[in-house]
Amino acid sequence: MSKRVDVFYGGRPYSIGGRDIDDIRAEIAAALAIGHGWLTVNDGEGVAQTTDLLITPGVDVTLADIPGD
Repeated sequence: MSKRVDVFYGGRPYSIGGRDIDDIRAEIAAALAIGHGWLTVNDGEGVAQTTDLLITPGVDVTLADIPGD
């Protein structure tokens, strides 16, 4: 399992902890298949704040797998 997955959306960095990158890819694909959906991510460093990103066609989302120990 990944330590975290870094998510870049709208030019801003976010992260998701404790999830596998393939699961996140599948969640994004499912959202796009129905037209849109929300992806819950962490915003900020240190004490992260949970936020939701609207996933829609045409919006760039980049995932970077950060491996665990």
